[in-house]
Amino acid sequence: MRVLDLAIIVVFLVGMPLLGVLIGGKQRSAKDYFVGDGKISWWVACLSVVSAETSTLTVLSVPTVAYLGAFTYLQLAIGYVIGRTVVAFVLLPRYVAGNMTTAYNYLGERFGGGLQATASVTFLVTRLLADGVRLFATAIPVKVVLSAYGVDAAYWQIVAVLGVAMVAYTFFGGVRAVVWVDAIQMLWYVLGGLAVIWVLSTRLPDGWLGAAVDAGKTQLFDFTSAPLGNQYSAVTAILGGAVLSMASHGADQLVVQRLMACNDVRASQKALIASGVVVFLQFAMFLLIGTMLWSFYRGLDPVAELGLTAADELFASFIVTELPSGLSGFVIAGILAAALSSSLGALASSTVTDIYQRVIRRELTDAEALRAGRLWTIVWAGSLIVFASMFTTTKNPIVETALAITGYTYGALLGAFVLGLVAKQARQVDAIVAFLVTVAVMAFVILGMKFSKATGHFLGIDFAKARGDSVALAFPWYTPLGVAVTLVVGGLLSLRHRTPSTT
Repeated sequence: MRVLDLAIIVVFLVGMPLLGVLIGGKQRSAKDYFVGDGKISWWVACLSVVSAETSTLTVLSVPTVAYLGAFTYLQLAIGYVIGRTVVAFVLLPRYVAGNMTTAYNYLGERFGGGLQATASVTFLVTRLLADGVRLFATAIPVKVVLSAYGVDAAYWQIVAVLGVAMVAYTFFGGVRAVVWVDAIQMLWYVLGGLAVIWVLSTRLPDGWLGAAVDAGKTQLFDFTSAPLGNQYSAVTAILGGAVLSMASHGADQLVVQRLMACNDVRASQKALIASGVVVFLQFAMFLLIGTMLWSFYRGLDPVAELGLTAADELFASFIVTELPSGLSGFVIAGILAAALSSSLGALASSTVTDIYQRVIRRELTDAEALRAGRLWTIVWAGSLIVFASMFTTTKNPIVETALAITGYTYGALLGAFVLGLVAKQARQVDAIVAFLVTVAVMAFVILGMKFSKATGHFLGIDFAKARGDSVALAFPWYTPLGVAVTLVVGGLLSLRHRTPSTT
């Protein structure tokens, strides 16, 4: 790592928060702070949504997927487009046209404040876990860069600096600053990816693409693998990806807040559907990079033959060792950009709107809501920093648990929304019981059910750590199964409220 690269990274980490503060301007109301007063263009919201769902782990790991396998990962993105289209026409009109601040306002209006608070708390816990891991993952490449210059910084120190950078532009600029900084950062890391493709294209031998095709590296659909244990089986990836996207983009305030900042319902719909197309193209770009790396390194095993400690280090290793000075720093800054999308505004808005006002038993004035929103922005920033600082190594088992936490909750969240739409007789107690039962069932399924890694067949119930020949249920099935459990339980409970027919 050279001085020019380090300088670019420092300018990025300092400049992005300052730019966010300038763009955000002065926040005059709570609505302006939480949802941008509905003044964000659809294309900016689209890029912000993509940035919000992209992490450092995604950027570094997706090329490895193609290097070790093929393009089957793109099947998930096909499902994402389908799921977002459904959300755009079914759920978004209720949020945006209803002049709501959070997605969970709908649950409050449909069922009552109890379920609204339950869903909000679930979102807060899920986001704390996922973004705590995300923040820690961002600190890893920063530590590598600093170590190259002899600076032995602890992870908690790096996490604290990154956390302060995020809270600065969120606190002063509100959701407008968050959305614009997201959009700029998304363009940054995409440009970095395109630069890598250009460099690789100049260094690969003639006929590399034909060789990759002959080796099966460009296979897109997988209709042969057993669906239950293989996440890249076509049925699993497309169907599971569609329902997963419906949950992440229709029931997760992190994304919904950005869509609510659009001018109107039509703008938010365009932003959401377009984000699915952009994600598809983004995944295709990183998978292409992985295939090009396969040709560059002649398919050598990343660990056994290239000397890396883990296969996911492949892309990062190429950036540091093979890219020219300046470009390497630009690409690393882009990777950091993929992880610095702030969720603090979403956490604050959900806390104030869905929980805090219920605790104090009155509706806040606009000025009070704005002050509370900024206060909770700081509180959640501190919580994320503390949680992320608890990690000391990427091999900590809690990392895997935190990354998979959406499997426990997304089905229950989306299921509650669907239950409210289709079960007209369902009441709040029915929805809350169904919600809690779903979380318990999903914990049993994820932790206990084991499938054959080779055939995908069900092996039995075993809560011990998975053996080398067994895997858990493929993660794209978590959300569809959770939705099904919520609807079945909630639907059965709602039958109690049916009015007996008279003859």
